[in-house]
Order: sequence, then C-alpha cells, then structure tokens
Amino acid sequence: MAVQTFKASAHLQQGMVVKAKSRNFEITIDEPAYLGGTDTGMNPVELVLCALGACQSIVARVYAGKFNIKLDDFRVELEGDLDTDGFMNKSDVRRGYSDIRYNIYIKTDASQEQVEQFISFIERTCPVGDTIANEVNVQLNRIIIEE
Repeated sequence: MAVQTFKASAHLQQGMVVKAKSRNFEITIDEPAYLGGTDTGMNPVELVLCALGACQSIVARVYAGKFNIKLDDFRVELEGDLDTDGFMNKSDVRRGYSDIRYNIYIKTDASQEQVEQFISFIERTCPVGDTIANEVNVQLNRIIIEE
C-alpha cells in the first residue's frame, strides 16, 4: 500500500477546550482544572499515551494470528513524565515527555517465548511508537488570517 495522508483539525473553544476532528469523529480535549482547564476531556499529552496504547493494541489484534497467539485479553497501561515548567517557560527543560513507561497485560495460552517474540514485534511495528521514538518532520505550511 502506498503512503496515505491522514487529516485532523483542532478548533479552540471557550477556555482551553478544543474540539478535535478526524474523518467523522470528534473528541473534546481540555486541561485538568489544576492546569487551568475545566477538565471536560483528556489533555493532549494524555491522548499521546492513549494513542500509543491503542496502536499497540491494534497491532496485537491484527498480527496475533500470524504469531499463533490467541488473545483472550490485551491491554496496555502507560505513564509518562513531563516537566510542565518547560511549557510554562519557567525553565529551559524539554516541553514534551522525557520518559514513557508501559506495561502490557496479555491473557493467552501461548508460551512465554511466543509472547516475548510477539510483543517485540508489536514494539517494532506500532506506527505511533515509531512516531514518538523517532524524529518526524513537522512543518507549518502557512498562516491564514481570517476576517
């Protein structure tokens, strides 16, 4: 399959609430109250963790059969360390996550060796993991001032 272009939009609402859309789906993004939001949705960095866990889960579902893995259950629990002083310009630290850790819980009758090979494959194959772990060319195309 050739390169596919995925599209999304993010529209700022009242306060820090953002309506994000992609295809026919919309989610509400906000900050917790202690960071100045109204806590009506996950914040963007929480969504990054969710995207990573969801991507690994989808890769697991798509490739389980190839590895002869019967998935009775699969979940990923994630946490990340982010120094908010970077975003608040209080110090010269990285603005994004410095560390992300996760545990994969899998219920299967497969052997330990099969599961380890499968999980290794998931880590190598997950597009979100690859996006986080490697540099991506991010560029602003243009600024459009609307009347």
